[in-house]
Amino acid sequence: MKLYSTAHQSPDVSLAQAVINGLPPDNGLYLPKEIPRLPSSFFEGIEQLNFNEIAYQVSKCLLQGTISDADLRNIIDKAFGFGTEIHQLNADTQVLELFHGPSAAFKDFGARFMAALLTHFLVQSHEKITILVATSGDTGGAVALGFLDAPNIDVVILYPKGKVSPLQEKQLTTLGKNIRALEVEGSFDDCQALVKQAFLDKDLSQNLKLSSANSINIARLIPQSFYYFDAYRQLKSHNKPLVFVVPSGNFGNLCGALFAQKMGLPIAQIVAATNANAVVPTYLQTGIFAPQPSIATISNAMDVGNPSNFARLAAFFPDVQDAKKRITGCSFDDAQTLNAIEEIHEKYDYVVCPHTAVGYLGWQHYQKNNPNAQQMGVVLATAHPAKFLEVIPPHVAHKVVLPPSLELLSQKTKQSVPIKASFEVLKAYLLG
Repeated sequence: MKLYSTAHQSPDVSLAQAVINGLPPDNGLYLPKEIPRLPSSFFEGIEQLNFNEIAYQVSKCLLQGTISDADLRNIIDKAFGFGTEIHQLNADTQVLELFHGPSAAFKDFGARFMAALLTHFLVQSHEKITILVATSGDTGGAVALGFLDAPNIDVVILYPKGKVSPLQEKQLTTLGKNIRALEVEGSFDDCQALVKQAFLDKDLSQNLKLSSANSINIARLIPQSFYYFDAYRQLKSHNKPLVFVVPSGNFGNLCGALFAQKMGLPIAQIVAATNANAVVPTYLQTGIFAPQPSIATISNAMDVGNPSNFARLAAFFPDVQDAKKRITGCSFDDAQTLNAIEEIHEKYDYVVCPHTAVGYLGWQHYQKNNPNAQQMGVVLATAHPAKFLEVIPPHVAHKVVLPPSLELLSQKTKQSVPIKASFEVLKAYLLG
């Protein structure tokens, strides 16, 4: 398996190089030179597989012998002791629950697979690395738990002060050991910019082996394709074309859907549903990509004004008209999001997080514009609602039962280092 940089100014690399380095030296993003299609027999017998078996078959096809079958099975079994669950709202609307992992967010799939894969490569190379990651909320907790006690790996997480929920903050600041958290006076975009700058700095590259666990790392995207196949497994008997509705911020989750589609998964349409940070929906409407400062919303994990994975979207679809055929973009404000949370609770006695509510609105938007389509919407539930009790209406929030893993966080003490949104400050911290 060979990977190229979307900036086309760096040589092709192996999977191990791409995962360990995180970013190419030309500041592009890695993508496979070839994305193979799965055989028809895989889809014909998919009902007989469980999540880990699906993950094994998909990754074996994609990695093309890069890792032995035995090692690949071990990586998958180490990463996933959980899967997905489908919750039906009505005959045409399914919710794909992706929050049954340790951090109660979909990021567990990517973070834990990457941790297992990276550990596998480091055992072979005997290197020690520092994972540098920016988070708008859920990535930090998933990465912290995924890499906790991983040998030869230190983790430094940058998060925007006051812009993550209390539970999200506890998840990434209470573990200690090889996990450190930096509380940045700024936005997620500031955190992300600091991480990217660190990768391009010569002093840091000479003194530290840096890698990233954001969705800019290709090891995060590969497993984010697995649950689209698993949703198809669970819904295949309905015999309806599937529309996947993806709450979107940095657009790694949506790129996972594109991986699955290119490998043969029958996806009728992808809906990119965002909050007020509507950079990509605007691009799909106008053909102009214009990054902007991020806007703070109640669906904070999607507060991204300059999505890193846009480079991959542009690589998949050099012509915006081709992107518009596959992806429908839409955005919604906080008032609409809160109304959706209440509507879902009243109609279906079901509670969703703000990000999932944005996805539900995206499905309604698609249905309104395609009234005669006999399709089934699959809304991705990206996080457990318990992580957002502060913003969910109180009469709805009291119905939420905290998972045991989240309930234990209230007893833990926050440990973080406050820093300014300054690269020189971050650099001094890393070198110190």
